[in-house]
Amino acid sequence: MPVTAAVISGLQRLVLYETRARYFLVGSNQAQTSHRVLKIDRTEPRDLVIIDDKHVYSQQEVRELLGRLDLGNRTKMGQKGSSGLSRAVSAFGLVGFVRFLEGYYIVLITKRRKVADIGGHSIYKIEDTNMIYIPNDSVRATHPDEARYVRIFQNVDLSSNFYFSYSYDLSHSLQYNMCVLRAPYEGVEGEVEATTTSKQDSFDIFEDEGLPTQVVNGVRNEPYGKYVWNCRLFDKVKETLHPDWLLYIIHGFCGQSKLLIYGRPVHVSLIARRSSRFAGTRFLKRGANCEGDVANEVETEQIIHDASVMSFTAGSYSSYVQVRGSVPLYWSQDISTMMPKPPIRLDQADPYAHVAGLHFDQMLRRFGSPIIILNLVKKREKRKHERILSDELYPAVLNLNQFLPPEHAIDYIAWDMARYTKSKLCNVLDRLSMIAENVVKRTGFFVNRSDFHCHRLRPDERWRDLGGRLTSTGRLQTGVLRTNCVDCLDRTNTAQFMVGKCALAYQLYALGMIDKPKLQFDTDCVRLFEELYEDHGDTLSLQYGGSQLVHRVKTYRKIAPWTQHSKDIMQTLSRYYSNAFSDADRQDAINLFLQVYQTGENKPHLWELPTDFYLHQSNTLSLLQDRRSYTYWWSEGVLSYLPLPYDDVPCDENRKNVTVKRVNRFDESIDTYTEFYKPYELTSFDDTFCISMTNSAREFMPKTVGVDPSPFTVRKPEETAKSVLGKSSKDEAVLHRKTAASAPPPPSEEAVSSSSEDDSEEDREDDASASQRSTPIKLIESGDSVRAQEDIPPQPMKEPYGLDLTEPLGDDDLITYHRFAHLGQNQHKVEKSDHPAEYRIPDHIINLAPVSYFSSDSIYEVCVPRVCAESQELFEAHVHASHGSIRSLCREDMLMYREYIKNRYM
Repeated sequence: MPVTAAVISGLQRLVLYETRARYFLVGSNQAQTSHRVLKIDRTEPRDLVIIDDKHVYSQQEVRELLGRLDLGNRTKMGQKGSSGLSRAVSAFGLVGFVRFLEGYYIVLITKRRKVADIGGHSIYKIEDTNMIYIPNDSVRATHPDEARYVRIFQNVDLSSNFYFSYSYDLSHSLQYNMCVLRAPYEGVEGEVEATTTSKQDSFDIFEDEGLPTQVVNGVRNEPYGKYVWNCRLFDKVKETLHPDWLLYIIHGFCGQSKLLIYGRPVHVSLIARRSSRFAGTRFLKRGANCEGDVANEVETEQIIHDASVMSFTAGSYSSYVQVRGSVPLYWSQDISTMMPKPPIRLDQADPYAHVAGLHFDQMLRRFGSPIIILNLVKKREKRKHERILSDELYPAVLNLNQFLPPEHAIDYIAWDMARYTKSKLCNVLDRLSMIAENVVKRTGFFVNRSDFHCHRLRPDERWRDLGGRLTSTGRLQTGVLRTNCVDCLDRTNTAQFMVGKCALAYQLYALGMIDKPKLQFDTDCVRLFEELYEDHGDTLSLQYGGSQLVHRVKTYRKIAPWTQHSKDIMQTLSRYYSNAFSDADRQDAINLFLQVYQTGENKPHLWELPTDFYLHQSNTLSLLQDRRSYTYWWSEGVLSYLPLPYDDVPCDENRKNVTVKRVNRFDESIDTYTEFYKPYELTSFDDTFCISMTNSAREFMPKTVGVDPSPFTVRKPEETAKSVLGKSSKDEAVLHRKTAASAPPPPSEEAVSSSSEDDSEEDREDDASASQRSTPIKLIESGDSVRAQEDIPPQPMKEPYGLDLTEPLGDDDLITYHRFAHLGQNQHKVEKSDHPAEYRIPDHIINLAPVSYFSSDSIYEVCVPRVCAESQELFEAHVHASHGSIRSLCREDMLMYREYIKNRYM
C-alpha cells in the first residue's frame, strides 16, 4: 500500500431540499455512506448566509434529520404539502455562488458524462447545469436589469467543454500531480492534520491486542488558479466551507482513445486547459495584459498510460506538455472597419520587454528551462501585417536573454509556415518533423518508471541524446515548447500535432511498446492520434474564433479531398460572422462569468462600457507600488532550481499549497479501487466507459483477413476500418476515391493554400487548383452494387494467405518453412533432435545470436520458478482450508480483520 494517496472528494451526489426559510444542500460520497449538510438562509435579500455543518452523517442519521426538518416546517402537525421539506433538485457538484443586482444564485451540475480515466481517476464533462435563486419571493428585492444580467451570465454555456474530477487535479499536469504524491511528508510540522473521530468511532473491540493502525497520507493540493474557471465564484464561501464542497472546473478539451497493441490496452489522453486570465474572443483579446497573461493561452498535455495496470504507483505513465498563446506584446486589431483582416497595431511601447518578461517568468516557474518559442507568423508580405509582431518579439527575447544564464536562455525559432506551404518543392510536415525532433530531445518528457532492459540491450542513438531530468524513478520534462501564429489556431494546431506525434513515439518507446522511437503516417496509431488532435483543434477554434479549423493536417499532407475546399469556405464565413456579430456578447458573458466585471449600485452596467480594456489592465486604475526590475525580471528562487520547474520542487513555499491528513489505509477518501470499480453498484459490462471509448482495433484497423493487426503497420488509405464499414452498408452510396500518399507532390503540381487563418484572397486561389487534383467521387446505386458483387468471382486463397493450400507444396516452400522453424529454435538456443535427417538444416545456414540473456526460457523449456517459503506456506494454508482445517490467526490477520470491522460496521 502506498504511503501517500490523493484524497477523493466525499461529496459526489448532491440533493437540494427547500423550505420557506432555508435551503438544505445534502451531499454524499459515491457509495452514500457518509453525508454532509449545508444550510443556506433564504430570508436575506442580498447577503449570502451559509452554515456548514461540520458533522459527518451516516445514511440513517441524515434520514432522521430530514424527517425532523420536514415535520418541523409544516404549518400544522400531521399536515403534508409544500409547506414542509420538499426536494428541489439533484446534482453532482457545486459550481459556485454569484450575485448581480438582487440576491445570490447557486449554480449546480445536474448532468455529467465520463470522458476519460487516468489511473482510476474519472474525468467528467458537464452536460447540464441549474441556476437557482436563493432568497424567498417574499423578501426578494427586484431590479429591472437583473434578468438581463442573468441572460448574459448564462451565455457561457457550461455544457460546452467544461470538465471536472473528484479526485484528480485537472489544473495541474500529470508530472506535478505525481511529484506531489512522491514528495516526503513524514515529520513535516504544521501540515499533517489528524482526522477527528467521535466517541462511537473511537471504540475499538481490539484495543486489548495493542495492534498498531496502518496510516496513509491523504494529499490534497491547491489548484492552479490560472486554469480554473470558477475560482471567483467561491470567493465568498471558500474560507467557511469544507474543501469537499469546492469543485473546480476547467475549460478547454478532454479526449481519450484506446490503442490496442496485440490486445494490450494503452490509453491515449489529450487534455487542453484554457487560461481564465485575459480570456475572450478572437479580435477582442489579442496580445497580453499588464500582468503577463496572454490571450488564447492553452496548455495541451498528452498522457500515455498502460491500461493493463491502473494504479499510479504500479502503473506506467508518461506525459508531454506544450503551450500555445498569443504573441506577448501590447497589440490589438481594430474591428470597427468590418474588414476580414483588420490591421495590426501596437498599443504601447515596451522597450524593456516588461510584459514579455512577466509572461516568460510564469513559464519558467511552471515548466522550467529551456523555453522554446516557435513563431509561425509570416515574414514576407506585400503589405506589412503579421511581420509587425515578429519585428517586436525577437528584440524582446534578445533583451531578456542577456540577463539569463546562457544555459537557460530562451530559444527563438522563427519559421514562415505559410510561405513554406506555397513552395512546390518543399514538404511542410518534413520540416516540422525536424523541428519536433529537436524540441523533444531538448525538453524531454515525463515517465514514471526507469528504462527497460531492452533499452540497454538494443539502444537507440536518439534515446541517448534525450533531454529532461533523469531520476531514479523515471524522467522529468524540463522546459516547454510555446507555439504561436497570429490566431494560434490552424497553423499552431498542425505544428503541435507534429510535435505531439514525435513525443508519442518516444513515450511508447519508453513504455516498451515499440522497438524504436519513430512513428509513420497512415498507421492506426497515428490516425487515432490525428483524430484526437483534430477534435482538440476544432474545439479550441470554436471557443476562440467561432468556427472549426479551416486547414487541417490533411491539407498540409496534400491529401485533402476536393470537398474540403467548400468546407473551408464555409468555416471562413462562419468565423467572420462570429467575429463581426456575436463576439461582443460572448466577451461580455466571459467577463461576467469570470467576475472580471462585478456589478454595483453606482457602477455603469456591463453593456454601457465602451471597452473592457480597463477591466483587464489593472495598472490603468491605480499607480503601481512595486515595479519589477528590468534586469532581474524573474521571480525570486526560480533560477536556483532551473532547469527544474519551481512549482514542482518540494520547497517551503510550495508545501503551503498542499494539505496532508493521516487516514486509515482502508478509508473511503483514498480508496481508488472502490471509487473506480464501484462494487456496491450493479453495473453492466457493455455500459462501461472502457467499452464505449474510441478503439484503434474497432475504428481504424481493417477488417479483412490476413492483415497485420499491429497498430504501427502502414495502411493504404482505403484500408481503414471506417471505409470498410462504410462500404458494407447497402443503403448508402459507395465511395470510390484514392488519395495521394504522404510524400511531397511532384514539381508539376500546384501548391495548396497557406495554413494561415488570415490568408489573403490571392492565397486562397491555390486551394481551387489543389482541389481539382483530387479524383472525383463515383456514386453507385445500391442495386448496382449488389449486381456488381454477384459478378465478382470468389477470392482466391493465395491473396489473403499467400499460399494455395489445395495445391501440393513445392520444394522451395518446404525449405522456407523449415528455415522459419529452425530460426525460432536457434533464437532460443534450443535444438530439437527429433527431426528426420533429410529435413535437418545445417547449422551454418542460419546462426543468429540470441536476443535474451536468460539461460533457459523458450517455447520448448523454461526454468522452474523459485517459490519462497512464505508463499508455499500460504498455498498450503489455502489447501488445508478447503479441506476444513483452518490454522490459528496470526497478528497480521487480527489487524486486517480489525480494520475491516471498524470500516464496515463502526
